[in-house]
Amino acid sequence: MQFKTLPIFLAFFLMGLADAMGPNAEKMKTAYDLSNWQSTLVSFSVFIAFAVCSVPGGVLAARIGKKKLLLLGLGLNALALVLPSIMEPPFAVVLGCIFLLGVGTTFLQVAGNPIMRDVSPSGSYSRNLALAQGIKGLGSAASTYIVLAIGSLALFSSMGWRGAFPVFCVLMMLAFVAVLFLKVDEAKVDEPPSIASSLSLLSQPVFLLAVVGIFLYVGAEASMGRFLQPTLQGFGLDEKASAFWGPSVFFLALTVGRLLGSAILTVMTPRTCFRISALLGLLGAAALMSGSQPLSLAGVIMAGLGFANIWPMLFSITVEERPDRANELSGLMCMAISGGAIVPLVMGALKDMNLGAWAYIVPAACFAYLLVLSLRGGKPATALDPARVA
Repeated sequence: MQFKTLPIFLAFFLMGLADAMGPNAEKMKTAYDLSNWQSTLVSFSVFIAFAVCSVPGGVLAARIGKKKLLLLGLGLNALALVLPSIMEPPFAVVLGCIFLLGVGTTFLQVAGNPIMRDVSPSGSYSRNLALAQGIKGLGSAASTYIVLAIGSLALFSSMGWRGAFPVFCVLMMLAFVAVLFLKVDEAKVDEPPSIASSLSLLSQPVFLLAVVGIFLYVGAEASMGRFLQPTLQGFGLDEKASAFWGPSVFFLALTVGRLLGSAILTVMTPRTCFRISALLGLLGAAALMSGSQPLSLAGVIMAGLGFANIWPMLFSITVEERPDRANELSGLMCMAISGGAIVPLVMGALKDMNLGAWAYIVPAACFAYLLVLSLRGGKPATALDPARVA
């Protein structure tokens, strides 16, 4: 690993930490006396930024450069974390800060994958990108642990749900400085994509169906991160045990699945692996609907492994249709991450209707769609080259 790749790996880790908004929403719910539906507005504020800023972010990266967009994302994230670090603002202001955090994270996502090519030695981009995705998964898996660990320290315990914000803010600043002094020879594009050229691709069913698939996949993943802990508490686990067996194990399974996926996809086509993953994710969500604690714990692991590689597989399959439009398709895929804002609202509404474990019909329905989508025909696929996942 070259030294110049370290700041980019740190940026990927910080992308994963944004997943802390899911488990942290439960503490905000208590602090502000919110309903389940209202508490989903926390993750909604992050993910709606992807809907608004992903495609413009791709255009901006092409015009000002990926390094500058990465710096802008880190700067916005640090700025968003300052106010909650020094005071407990009204809930509406908190949502505004978290939306700004979502904008910054969107820019990190849009710039992160392609800039890894620019800082990687010849022939190592695929390996570095696969490792970066795993590090992003480690950030997701570590987010719950970090929030709990920081909250247990005397210095931060009195801050309640805000305890992790100062630490996250400092990490963003450190990453900003590291990237600022990083020399990047950026690959240039001959003709930067436009918002209009990107959106026009949605008129073709193959791309529209794929974008809807990403929308539902991210929404299902965000729903799991938000509701697993309170669900397992309802099954009799205490706060620490439910935090471990819920979001922590789920995101850990995601990380393991992503690291395994980079090896599996060298011998298996993306479409075959897509089908297996969609089926495994559906079975995991269905197990959580059972209301049984043992089945639910198994379902958390199955869902994490099934959810792990949907993004790179669906992306690669879609790009096979039009590889010349890969940049615009990437923008649309990032825009579809906004599903993490909408789908949890539906699940939160079902939880407020006292449906209990039956609320997991929402992620189950999302993965039923993905399973059907995976069974559609398409161009013959080859084993996934991670270098194409950008």
